[in-house]
Amino acid sequence: MTQLANSACRRLTIVGKGRLGGALAAAFARAGIEVEGPLGRGQAPTADVVLLCIPDGEIANAAAGVDAAFVGHTSGATPIGSLDFGLHPLQSVTGPETSFEGCGCAIAGSRPEALELARGLALALGMEPFVIDDDARAAYHASASIASNFLVTLEWMAERVAAAAGIEAADARRMLAPLVRQTVDNWEHLGPKAALTGPVARGDEVTVARQRKAIEAAAPDLVPLFDALVQQTREVAA
Repeated sequence: MTQLANSACRRLTIVGKGRLGGALAAAFARAGIEVEGPLGRGQAPTADVVLLCIPDGEIANAAAGVDAAFVGHTSGATPIGSLDFGLHPLQSVTGPETSFEGCGCAIAGSRPEALELARGLALALGMEPFVIDDDARAAYHASASIASNFLVTLEWMAERVAAAAGIEAADARRMLAPLVRQTVDNWEHLGPKAALTGPVARGDEVTVARQRKAIEAAAPDLVPLFDALVQQTREVAA
């Protein structure tokens, strides 16, 4: 069993049978940590470290019913409040096979030993821990949502507009995915201004107008968002 950073070998209980709870339970087990769960919210944990992987609105009530040395949650936006620690993997989780190796992890602790415990849990999965204070959590989580959730929404928009060109959704995803991956790589390594390409970046307003007309015909509900993105892209280019 892996020894956690706060010096004692501890069993870890995961509470919450959703995607994150299942993925973390599997990942910690693979890392050699003895894991109980994931448990349902009505089951009583027996380990001295309990990690709540449940909806934000249920954290306080669930924590109140847990008797353990350390109780933490995995919410990115909710302050740790009366809990001992927070552990939010900066990763998109779709199933138990999700890998956390190499991703960032926002951690917090109500006292030094709780913070070190959170750090040890993050390092056990190969994550890069960084401390987020309670008053900064909402901004941090909004940043993560823009980078991940809204990206999926944009690609869904791209699928819809591609359909107007006669391209099936699965084909659009297959052909656009390499473009998306390269764009993300460019953004990571070059920054937004240098990574930006396309008609807005080169000042080709004729092409932008043609694109807008095509979107108006194919998906008129997307025009306001298209206009807003064009304006924001102009500011990045400038």
